[in-house]
Amino acid sequence: MSAQTSKQERPAMSKATPGTTKRLFGYILHYKWRVAIIVLCIVLSAAAQASSALFLQTLIDHYILPLVGEANPKWGPLVQMLVLMGCLYLVGTLAAWLWSWLVVGVEQGTLKDIRDQMFAHQQLLPIKYFDTHEHGDTMSRYTNDTDTLRQAISQSFPQMFSSIIAALAALISMLWLSVPFSLFTLAFTALLLFVVRKIVSRSGRFFVKQQQELGGVNAFVEEAVGGQKVIKVFNHEDAAAATFAHKNEALFEASAEANTYGNITMPVVGNMGYLLYVLLAIFGGLAGIAGWGNFGLGGAGTLTLGTLISLLTLSRSFINPIGQVSMQFNMVMMALAGASRIFALMDEPVETDGGSVELVSVEIGPDGRTMTECDRETGHWAWKRAADDDGTRSLLAAEKLQGDAREVARKAKEVAVTSPDGRYTLLKGDVRFTDVTFGYNPDKPVLHDITWFAKPGQKMALVGATGAGKTTITNLINRFYDIQEGQILYDGIDVKNIRKPDLRRSLGIVLQDVNLFTGTVIDNIRYGRLDASDEECIEAAKLTNADSFIRMLPKGYQTVLEGDGSGLSQGQRQLISIARAAVADPPAMILDEATSSIDTRTEEVVQKGMDALMKGRTTFVIAHRLSTVRNSDVIMVLDHGRIIERGNHEELIAQGGEYYQLYTGKLELE
Repeated sequence: MSAQTSKQERPAMSKATPGTTKRLFGYILHYKWRVAIIVLCIVLSAAAQASSALFLQTLIDHYILPLVGEANPKWGPLVQMLVLMGCLYLVGTLAAWLWSWLVVGVEQGTLKDIRDQMFAHQQLLPIKYFDTHEHGDTMSRYTNDTDTLRQAISQSFPQMFSSIIAALAALISMLWLSVPFSLFTLAFTALLLFVVRKIVSRSGRFFVKQQQELGGVNAFVEEAVGGQKVIKVFNHEDAAAATFAHKNEALFEASAEANTYGNITMPVVGNMGYLLYVLLAIFGGLAGIAGWGNFGLGGAGTLTLGTLISLLTLSRSFINPIGQVSMQFNMVMMALAGASRIFALMDEPVETDGGSVELVSVEIGPDGRTMTECDRETGHWAWKRAADDDGTRSLLAAEKLQGDAREVARKAKEVAVTSPDGRYTLLKGDVRFTDVTFGYNPDKPVLHDITWFAKPGQKMALVGATGAGKTTITNLINRFYDIQEGQILYDGIDVKNIRKPDLRRSLGIVLQDVNLFTGTVIDNIRYGRLDASDEECIEAAKLTNADSFIRMLPKGYQTVLEGDGSGLSQGQRQLISIARAAVADPPAMILDEATSSIDTRTEEVVQKGMDALMKGRTTFVIAHRLSTVRNSDVIMVLDHGRIIERGNHEELIAQGGEYYQLYTGKLELE
C-alpha cells in the first residue's frame, strides 16, 4: 500500500499569522544599507514637497503681490526665487528616482532569499508532506504568494512610508503657517480615518481568503492538466469544468469582496479631501476678508493670500497620502496573507534523521575483516559507526524481541562482517524485518508484526494484491517513513541508526511512476550519479538496453526532453529511469513495478539488462506480472499486511496455495 493520497485540507485563516510582518522585514533588512538610503531619499523627497508649498506663501506675499500695479517691476528677485524653487523640485525628483531605483534591488534580493530558503527547506521535508498536500497549492506559494510580496516590497511598503512622511511634513508645514487651520484639518482627518478603518477592516479578511482560494484553484488546474487524458477517456470534461467553476466562483467571490471594499477607499478619501479643501477655502476666504488674525509656529499676523494658498495646497498634500496609505494597506494585507502561507511551508517540520552510521568506501584486508576507509571507489562499501557506537545497540534491541523475530535479529548480528575494532561493518545487503508494525495513520496499521529476511545477493520478490503492503515495505527500508513497532536491520544495523542520505545512497530505486526532468537524455541518466562521465552514462544505457532507442532520437543522447519526456513512449521513459539507477551503481536495488509499463517483447530485452544490473546485489522486486518474478530466489506473498507464503517459484507452486492460484489465473491479484 502506498502512502496516503488524500490531500490535507487548507487551514482556514481569517488573518495573517502573528509575527509575519516582523519576520518579513527581517529578510528586507538583510539589505540594511540600501534600505537606509531609501529611507533617507524618501524623507528628502517629502521634505522637498512640503517646502515647495511653503515657498508659495513667500513667493506670493513677497515677490508676486508687490509687483502688482508697479509701472517698472523688477523681475530679478522673482526669477531668483523661481530658480531656487525649481532646484528644490529637482532635488525632490532626484531623491524620488533614486529610492525607486534602489527599492528594485531590495525587492528582487528579498524574493530571491525567500525562494532559495523556501526551496531548500522543501528539500528537507518528509515524503509524508508531499503525500498529504496538494502540489498545485504548494506551487502557488512560489508564484502567486511571492508575487504579492513583490508588489508589497516594491510598491506598498515604500509608498506607505513615503505617504506617512509626506503627511507629517505637510502637517508640520501647516502648523508653521496656521495652528487653527491645522487643528480644523486634524479634526476632519479623525472623521476620515474612522470611515477608512471601517472599510479596511472589511476588506482585510477577504484578501486573506482570496490567497487561499487562489491556491485551491491552482491546485485543481495542476491536477487537471496532469490528468487530462484520464478526463477525456472517461468523458469527465463537464464534471471537471463544473468543479473548476465552483472553485473559481469561490475565488471570484473572495476577490470581489476584497477589491470592492479596497477600490472604494481612494474615492472616499479623495472626495472627503475635496470637501476639506472647499471648507478651508470658504473659512479662509472669510477670515482673510474680515482681517482676522492668524498664528502659527512661525509667528502671528493676519491671514494673507499667500498663506491661504499654501494652506490649501498643504491640505491636499496631507489628505492624499492618507488615501494612498489606505489603498496600499489592502495590498499589504494580501502580501502578509501570502507571506503567512510561505512561512507556513518554511515552518513545516523537516525530516528527522537521528542516524549516525555512515556509508564509506573501504579496502578489505587479506583476513576479510580488516577494513581501511578510502576516498576512491573500491567496489567495497562499509557502514561506519560513530566513535561512541560499539555496535551493541542493535543487539540489545534484538534481545527485547520474542520468538522468530529474536532469532532473525540474532542471526543478522552473526552473519554481519565487522572489523576487529567494531567501527566498520561490510555492506552485504542483508535485510531483516523483525515484528514490524506500521501504519501511515498509527490507528490503522498497514503491516502487522512482519518478520522476514533477505540474504545478501538474493532477489526478493514481493507479490500480493493492491493494498497488501508491498510498496510500504520498500518505503520503510529506505526510511521514507519510520516504523511504529519492531526493528528493521540492514547488515545487522538498525536502519534508524543509519543516516538517511547514506542509507538511500546504498539503495537504487526504480519506480513505476517515472519522473524525467527538462534536459538532455544523458543528463537525465546522470541524475542517478551527478559525477558520472558521459561514457559511464552510455554504458549504463547499454546495460539496460536503452542505448538502441536513444541513438535513434533526433540528437541521440543530447536530445532535450521536456514535459516529463512527453515525446517518448512509456516504455522508453522507463528504460531511461532504469539506466539512471544503473549509473548510480548501488549495492542494493528496489524495483517497484519497474517493467509494468513495458510491453512483453520489450520486457524480455529489458529483463536481460535488469538481470545484469541485479547480479551480486540484494534486490527487492514488486510485481503484478508474475512472469517477471519466476527467477527470484525468494517470493513473499502478502495479504492485508501479513506474510502468508514464502519460498521460491517451484516451492510455492508445489504448495498449491495463494501463489499457485495467482500464477495459474484462478485468483486475481486485485
